[in-house]
Amino acid sequence: MDIILQIGVVFGVCLAGEIISALLPFTFPASVIAMLLLLLLLAAKAVRPGQLGQVSGFLLDNMPLFFIPSCVGILKYLDALLQNLLPIALICIGTTPLVFFAAGHTVQLAIRWMDKKEGKKDV
Repeated sequence: MDIILQIGVVFGVCLAGEIISALLPFTFPASVIAMLLLLLLLAAKAVRPGQLGQVSGFLLDNMPLFFIPSCVGILKYLDALLQNLLPIALICIGTTPLVFFAAGHTVQLAIRWMDKKEGKKDV
């Protein structure tokens, strides 16, 4: 798939997410809706992962640039963050193992599911 078409698909999915988010009677992030739409397109095999390889590779390679605006925005609230540093640190320390646990088990379940789908037996 041509790079322009790949960008068009990604922007089209993002635009559809924005439209759906605006039409909903409650607040819901358009980016999450767009990710769900892309997941549905991939699951329905309307779009194959390889078809978006160039544009997704570019976005992944340049991902740190997307965090600069949010990091600069956090500096606006530096005083509030410093006042609540201990609770924030405790929350981060407490939830990190939970995230590792959930991510690890999700990957294990996905591997088992893919092996089962391919007909492989557990080793």
